[in-house]
Amino acid sequence: MEFKVYLKKRQDLVNSYLRKYLAGKKANSSCPQHLHKAMSYSLMAGGKRLRAILAIASYETSGLSLKNILPAAASIELIHTYSLIHDDLPAMDNDDFRRNKPTSHRVFGEAAAILAGDALLTDAFGIIAGISAKPGTVNDIIKEIAYACGPDGMVGGQMADILSEDKKISARQLLYIHTHKTGALIRASVRTGALMAEVPREILNALTKYGENIGLAYQIADDILDIVGSKKELGKSTGTDTSRGKNTYPSLFGLEESQGKAENLIEGALNAIHKLDRKADPLREIANYIIRRRN
Repeated sequence: MEFKVYLKKRQDLVNSYLRKYLAGKKANSSCPQHLHKAMSYSLMAGGKRLRAILAIASYETSGLSLKNILPAAASIELIHTYSLIHDDLPAMDNDDFRRNKPTSHRVFGEAAAILAGDALLTDAFGIIAGISAKPGTVNDIIKEIAYACGPDGMVGGQMADILSEDKKISARQLLYIHTHKTGALIRASVRTGALMAEVPREILNALTKYGENIGLAYQIADDILDIVGSKKELGKSTGTDTSRGKNTYPSLFGLEESQGKAENLIEGALNAIHKLDRKADPLREIANYIIRRRN
């Protein structure tokens, strides 16, 4: 299947699931209307659904039906959206735009934005708890995602990122920030699909290595795009890393070397899954997409 078609079909599947989730939340719960609107606004504001699609593509390497993986994959989008809402807050990065729309706190106020993020994160684990899988598998996925988005993963990386602003840090410290604040959830997305499919240990290890490589490459590409991209392409203001004194790969290594590092990581990701058959081609295409993306 041609990659753009594959990507669009998987995006449509994820978006359809998310719309049903929001409709059910509106019809069958006591969720306040203002909170529901804030949740819906950010969750359906657009986006590539890359993390959900990585979970799906990883699961598809086993040739299994998509129906069982979709709830777990979509739940990762709830977590990713929560992280964006909170990341944009005045106390964090203070961004006015996300996905070419005003950020949640600009539309609904800071309190509603914080609570919308809290609600999405919490509901994500409720969705995962109800997936169709063995209890042990469900438990493994919950632990995987909780670790990736908690203090030892994304939240820890964000804290380190904030504390390092306007300071000169080492390459090792920068690696920690990028592999945690961005790479951890991408790695967990890939592993979620593999865990759901109950793949053999050898394949899980290969997919884990793939996820680690593309996770770091994705953030390096983001660093580069913050300098060379446009607001329209990125859906948010550019040049903000420099203005906030953030440490990035270009600030430490320069643009050319940073691009080379990202390309090497993508090569490593592809090498990690080179023994997998053509069912892993979507993962290969996603890796190449990360290095050439402009939005």
